[in-house]
Amino acid sequence: MTTSPSIDGVLVQWGERLFYPPSRIVKPNATPRLNTPNRPSAAVIRQRIAATVLRRAPQVMVKVTGGGRGMGAIAAHFRYICKNGQRRIEDDRGVVREGKEAMHDLVEQWRVSGSLIPETSHRREAFNIMLSMPHGTDAQTMLKAARGFAKRELRDHHYVMVLHEHQANPHVHLSVKAESIEGKRLNPRKTDLQRWRETFAEKLRELGVEAEATRQASRGANRRDERIWQVKARQQGRLSQHDEQLVKSGAEYERSRSGAFQAWAHIKKALQASDVPEDRELAKHIVRFVSESAYFKEVAPRLQREAARTDKQRSAPVQSREVAKNRPSVDMER
Repeated sequence: MTTSPSIDGVLVQWGERLFYPPSRIVKPNATPRLNTPNRPSAAVIRQRIAATVLRRAPQVMVKVTGGGRGMGAIAAHFRYICKNGQRRIEDDRGVVREGKEAMHDLVEQWRVSGSLIPETSHRREAFNIMLSMPHGTDAQTMLKAARGFAKRELRDHHYVMVLHEHQANPHVHLSVKAESIEGKRLNPRKTDLQRWRETFAEKLRELGVEAEATRQASRGANRRDERIWQVKARQQGRLSQHDEQLVKSGAEYERSRSGAFQAWAHIKKALQASDVPEDRELAKHIVRFVSESAYFKEVAPRLQREAARTDKQRSAPVQSREVAKNRPSVDMER
């Protein structure tokens, strides 16, 4: 049995909105966009859907945790991530250093290579990035994936990385010099972070680790990521679960989530019409995935009320229905 070309077309069209947002900036050798000659096929979209809604693949985390405004702050971060020389620190050339003296040499190298970095600066001279995966991921494999990520995304910059595997989940601290070798400055935006997540997930998959970088909107997530100081304060018992509201809201939040759910609805409908049993089974998992999402649970009561009101209007006299025509309707497939 084969699927209809129209079904595959729906998967490509709406799958792009879920997994390859149009604002995504793609660097050479990165995962291709769907509107390029090498765009992912419907089979690739199916794989990403299955990983997200069926296998519930672990989601990678890539977060900018801060940045050094001057060499003093950069050196302090170096001391923190390598525990004052006790942990191995690896640079962009693959050179591994250990010990206080080696760390001091690295600081001086960063200070004078390229434009001189003063002790204090009015701008960020480095960005601190953390790459993380859930508990149970092999730490050394994750370090290899971090190397691949850095070589692709930070290849024109000096950077160092340190593996931390002593906490609940393994993670890699990366510190990257803001000024590139060619003198251009790094200025990561939201679209860059999403691309970074996709690249890190890709490098993990190349090493046999199932990982995904599905956007929060596509997952119907409604939680804000905690800042590093919040995570540490909570771990130390100095911050309760209710000290700050971490639930997202607002017009942009509603727009992105409802748009993603519209895409899921079109994909589900197409898969349900397929003559391939696996497609129809995948449609069932999409329904379950969406219904279990935080956003759906948040809006479900409102949708039920509006559906009941619509049903009431349909059974109303003709005059009442004429009045109701101008009222906004609700897309129940969201």
